Amino acid sequence: MLGGVESTNVKESQRAGAEPAAQDGGERPRRTGSTSAPPRPLSAGTGAAVALCLAVALAHVLLVFLHVAPPNAVSRAYSSQIRAWVLPVFEQNWRLFAPNPQSVNRQISARTRRTAPDGTAQVSHWVDLTAMDDSAVKHNVFPSHTAQNMLRQAWNSYLKTHSGDDQPRSERALMMQKYLRNIATDRVAAQRGGTFEAIQLRVITLPIAASGAAGGFRRAAAAPTQAETRYLPWWKVASHGTD
Repeated sequence: MLGGVESTNVKESQRAGAEPAAQDGGERPRRTGSTSAPPRPLSAGTGAAVALCLAVALAHVLLVFLHVAPPNAVSRAYSSQIRAWVLPVFEQNWRLFAPNPQSVNRQISARTRRTAPDGTAQVSHWVDLTAMDDSAVKHNVFPSHTAQNMLRQAWNSYLKTHSGDDQPRSERALMMQKYLRNIATDRVAAQRGGTFEAIQLRVITLPIAASGAAGGFRRAAAAPTQAETRYLPWWKVASHGTD
């Protein structure tokens, strides 16, 4: 009897001790050894995004490689697709490793034309665009890449895509013509303001004189080379030259 009473008291005490724990903490969640996995749609979307990025990166590397590689059967067969992807944003050249220093100095100027109320054409004075870039670079510890190269590279690309008659014969030539025109138009409009209907560029090219020979002896003074002046045709522009 005593054993039965003792066991009954132990069970009641255990039950009494368990009841407050359930009342205080409520129903306790069961612990499991594994963590919850992310939702399946999220995992599938992340995998698809990673696969798409890898595919675009591989396609970009392949197209750029075909662009810079020597002409071959693949690059000739897909030349239009390669040019459409690479030009003009991803254009490659080797000037970083084999720079081609300038052998001439160029002064690029621009002037504008507008129609007066009486119907006469009014032509402005020349604006020296090269001098504007030089002033932005001179005495500047960290000159802007735009001031150093934008106008110069635009003109170099124009020379490569145009002949002496200044007529664009390809889509790239037309693109470079618009690019050069818009650069000049934006700069003239920012300096002078007002409205105009057409713009013209003038490029004065002067060869750089040869440096002295090695050993401190200078060469005999060569005959001065006359500067070459080239006038581009008048290009029509929209309001302030923006398309």
